[in-house]
Formats: sequence, structure tokens, C-alpha cells
Amino acid sequence: MIKISLKMAILAVLGLLALYLLGTILFFNATPKEIRVKEPIRITYSVSDPEFRRVSGIIAGRPWVDGNHIEILRSGEDVFGSMLADIREAENSITKETFVFYGDKVANPFSEALAEAARRGVRVHFLMDYIGSVLASGDKLETMRDAGVDVERWRKPSWYQIARFNHRTHRKLLVVDGRSAYTGGVNTADPWMPDIDDGGYKDYHFRITGPVVNDIQGAFSENWVSSRGELLVGEKYYPVPDTTGTVSMQVTSSHPREGQKRVRKMLLHAIASASESIRIGSAYFFPDNDFLDALVEAAHRGVDVTILTPGDNIDQNYVRRASHTLWGDLLEAGIRMFEYQPVMYHAKLMIVDDYFVTIGSTNFDNRSFRLNDEANVNILDRAFAEKMAGEFDNDLLNSLRIEYEDWQGRPLRHKIHGWLTARTIGAYL
Repeated sequence: MIKISLKMAILAVLGLLALYLLGTILFFNATPKEIRVKEPIRITYSVSDPEFRRVSGIIAGRPWVDGNHIEILRSGEDVFGSMLADIREAENSITKETFVFYGDKVANPFSEALAEAARRGVRVHFLMDYIGSVLASGDKLETMRDAGVDVERWRKPSWYQIARFNHRTHRKLLVVDGRSAYTGGVNTADPWMPDIDDGGYKDYHFRITGPVVNDIQGAFSENWVSSRGELLVGEKYYPVPDTTGTVSMQVTSSHPREGQKRVRKMLLHAIASASESIRIGSAYFFPDNDFLDALVEAAHRGVDVTILTPGDNIDQNYVRRASHTLWGDLLEAGIRMFEYQPVMYHAKLMIVDDYFVTIGSTNFDNRSFRLNDEANVNILDRAFAEKMAGEFDNDLLNSLRIEYEDWQGRPLRHKIHGWLTARTIGAYL
């Protein structure tokens, strides 16, 4: 009988794990990568030109819709309180999609509210990412399912479908009765509940009403079909829309299947159309070189470009270090780089010429551009854009500007860490 020592067993397990990780990396990089927008976009119009609206409708695959209203929700208490109030008033349908779902302070009230809605006859469909909801309580899921909530967990990884691990839904959508919708950067989880003075994440979420809600519902339906195989139709989900305001909006949904990288194309088109200013706020900033070149080119033609990312309080510090490796050309081009100081900065937004705004789930990184399912809502409205520009500029007051000399003088260990991480992330993405 062959005896195997504990040391040999451990080495064997570690060897198998190393082979598995190597195989995973090779698999991801052996997968064909379709050609994406690489050539500079040459444009003679601005975001306020009717031609921008016409062309961007073609690029996004959805037209601009007039007659909408949008409300800014700045704190977790406001976000979750407004959502739960709408859920408790729902009569026909609730559709919800999120990346992260966990916690007693947030997930518990949502589980109970969704379950109660289902018990009173509302059709409730809840799609959560499997990885993002890995901490979700089994009791919460069971409570909802027992009440009649259709709960789906997106893309459970399996050893024979390795790519499922890398393909996540990062969308944050809620639609109630087909008439009110929510989107932005806020996940349904406890870190978003406290005020920033108490350590909660700095983020923005938005409540939207008007005809564009039909298109937000359509974005949810894309992934519900992909996950459940069920097409949601009828007036419970798509009622005849009411005009609720004067804001023009457009939905851009993106996913890695069949090369539909619409959000990246939309962002590049908007950057190329900028004539005065670009403000970018992103929890994670690690885009590809072609995207960086577009920002540098905008700065060279006289556009004031400002980028705001998290500082020391970032929840994924390796991304911050990797991001720093990209900043040299941006800083040399005159782009202003800031890091938010008080807490984790989790917003996802871009404001162009104080007229165009895009909000939603998309970070300015290759994971959002290439691998995740994302959904953004775009707005053409001077008043709303100026309001969001004011929010952004207020956030800069609590941020540290990184000058070129600061970037050059960062510690050697940070440079090495960032260089190694950037190449690891680059291979993975």
C-alpha cells in the first residue's frame, strides 16, 4: 500500500490549483476578442447639436425619448426609502436586477417588501448576480421564493463553463408597475446605507418616470430572457406611458454576447463630441489604451477634462494601483486627476459640456466595457446636467488633486505593485 505524506498531498492540491488557474487564464485569453472601436472618432458636431442625438440613437440601438422626469437620490436612506415606498405601493409588477445583494439593514427589508408584494398578487421578478449575491442569506431567498417571487441568480459558475465566472451582470435596475424606475451606482447592500459621515459609500442613484421607463424595462427583459427564458409582455410591464416632465433620455444596455459593447461606443462618441468640458466619476478607472487616447485627444483640442476616482478608502486597492500606471499621459495632456478622500467613491457618471449626462452601472474600466452586462441612462438636458456638474464639483472639494509630480513621486513599491497588477488585470480582461 502506497503511503502519501501530508506534505505531498498539499503539494498535489496546490499543483492542481495552479494548473486550474493557468488553464482559466489561457481559456479567457484563447477566447477570440472581436475588434472594437480603435480608430479615433472624427466629429464636427457637439452634444447639443441635433446630429448628436440622431447618431447616438443609432449607435445605442434605442432612440431618445422625450417627456421624462429624473430625481437625484444622494444617500442610502433616500435611495432605499424611495425604492421600498414604491415597492409597497406596487399593483402590477416589479422587476429588479442587481449585482450585490446582502445585509440585514438593506437586504432584509427588500426581501420582506418583495415577498409581501408577491403575496398580494404583484408579479415580482428578481435577478441578482450569483457572485455578487454570494453573501445573500438563504433564508431571505427562501422567504421570497415561498411568497411567489421569481428569484434568479445570474450565471452560477461551473467547472465545465469557466467563462461563466467572468461574465457578470453588474446592472442596477428596479422598475415598478412599468411607471417608475431606478438606476445608478447603488447596490442593494449594507455598505450603501450609512451616511458618508458614518462611513457609507459616496454614490448617486436616480428615480425616473416617463416614457423612457419602457426602455429601462426592456433592458431588464434582455437578461430575464437570457436567465429564465421568459419574455415579459403586456400592460403589467409596459403600460401606455405618461409624460411626466421635459427631459430627453435614452437607454444604452451592453453585454459581451455577440459583441454588443454599446456602452463603450456611446461613451467614445460623447467624448469625441465634447467641445468644452468632460467630467468623469468612476469607482474603478482602468480603460483600454484607445479609450485613454480619446481622452488625451479631447484635452489636446482644448476640452477641460476632469476625472474623479476613489482614494485610500477604495474597496479594491489593487485596481487603484493599476489605474495609477495609466495616469502619466493623462496628466501630461493637462487632464485633472482627483481622488475622493472621505469614504469609498462609488459613482459612475460622465457629464459633457454641461448638457449631456450618462448615469447607471458602468465603470470606466475594461470589465464594464468588455465582460459585464451593464445598463446606462443618458440624458440631454441643460438643467439636469448643470445640477450634476454642481454635485461633481462639490465632490472635488473633498478630493485630493494628483499632479504629475505627485504621480511620478509615488513610492517604488506602489509603482511595482501597480505595474504587476495592471498586467495581470490586462491579461484577465
